[in-house]
Amino acid sequence: DDVDPATRAATDEAAKETLLALAELRELAQGIHPAILTEQGLHAAVEMLAERAPVAVAVDVPTDRYSPSVEATIYFVVSEALSNVAKHAGATKVTVRGRADGDELVVDIEDDGQGGATARGGSGLRGLHDRVAALGGRLEIRSPVGEGTLLRITLPYS
Repeated sequence: DDVDPATRAATDEAAKETLLALAELRELAQGIHPAILTEQGLHAAVEMLAERAPVAVAVDVPTDRYSPSVEATIYFVVSEALSNVAKHAGATKVTVRGRADGDELVVDIEDDGQGGATARGGSGLRGLHDRVAALGGRLEIRSPVGEGTLLRITLPYS
């Protein structure tokens, strides 16, 4: 009862982050694909990420199945984007929206945070860009300072 409220809040946040890290490690131990991605697909896996996120996340992703490499790439980018939002954006909400457009899957991850994200240099966003490009896709970043961030992933799936 004598603990400073700021210390208690910091400890609670550290405990929450530790539990999330343990869950992610368990998924990694099961292989590259989390079981839910392999068994139920991208929609279910993104919903699971949304439930674990420390910020409100609305999900509107198709329930269609795509190749394992497309689903894994989208999952990885969404996971990393939500992690980045929690660490850097100061956002209160995120929307993950996906749609088929011809023979491409387009997924937008948009937050209402502070913006200013860039893929220059050795940033984590550069790594996401490279991962998407490895499948012949594109990762676009729109992040004006003070206006939030939009990541648009476009991947061929046929």
